[in-house]
Amino acid sequence: MKKSMILLLAFILSFQTANAQRIESFTLKDILTGKEFELSSFSDKKAVVIIFSNMNCPFSKLYEERIAQLSDTFSREGFQFAMVNPHFEAEEGESKNDHEERVKSRGFKFPVLDDSDQVVTRMLAASKLPEVVVVTPSQTGFSIAYKGAIDNNPQVAANANVRYLENALNAIMNRRNPSPSSSRAVGCNIRLKSR
Repeated sequence: MKKSMILLLAFILSFQTANAQRIESFTLKDILTGKEFELSSFSDKKAVVIIFSNMNCPFSKLYEERIAQLSDTFSREGFQFAMVNPHFEAEEGESKNDHEERVKSRGFKFPVLDDSDQVVTRMLAASKLPEVVVVTPSQTGFSIAYKGAIDNNPQVAANANVRYLENALNAIMNRRNPSPSSSRAVGCNIRLKSR
């Protein structure tokens, strides 16, 4: 019996370790300030919340207020938020001026990053706008703790009854693994460039 329990525990731990996908550090430029955002410089944070979004997607627009509120709440608790735009300057409405206006009107207090080369988008396998990837630091680098939707109701925030991102961040704050660690993001498709 004891041997069975030990084997079961070893299996569970190996499954959890396999699930925690390690990622490389990356550097992107802040669209508004021109400063570099380097993931490895946030190893003192509880987690880095990377939100793939853009200015034109209707789903992204629906989530902007929720993103600002989550950022305000969790930034005080040691989380770093960053928005990543894989379509920066790829179409009308995605210019630096468009970003400045939106950031000011929404009160975003986090960097908005240019991933027009889509290196980070591909590395994190993001496919929707908005889509969230939460990465946690450790002594050996960063790992994905949660990937997917912000919540389960894009249209009406008050009708969302599963707040995936908020639940994941609360779990991390309480030194637990987020459950679920992934969900299906709903939104506009990220248009990947040909290589």
